[in-house]
Amino acid sequence: MDVREVILEPVVSEKSYALMADGKYTFRVDHRAQKTQIAHAVEEIFDVRVAAVRTAKVRAKPKRRGLHSGRTRSWKKAVVQLAPGDRIELFEGAAVAE
Repeated sequence: MDVREVILEPVVSEKSYALMADGKYTFRVDHRAQKTQIAHAVEEIFDVRVAAVRTAKVRAKPKRRGLHSGRTRSWKKAVVQLAPGDRIELFEGAAVAE
């Protein structure tokens, strides 16, 4: 699996921004990706060192729109802890702007 296929998008939420202060960044990842692949992809794309990776599967939620009911997709998220002193500039600028 190519490193660009592993990381799908960053997760933008209040909780993820709060974790950035501790050097933890949250990403939506491919559901087949393993922790070692996620760590390698983050190191390659953002040129940082990864200390730890924690993953969780987010369950699908039931949704309704009028009479039609369905479910959102389930997805996998990864919280990546960077090595001390490392940070991702792209996200730091977004957190300051808000």
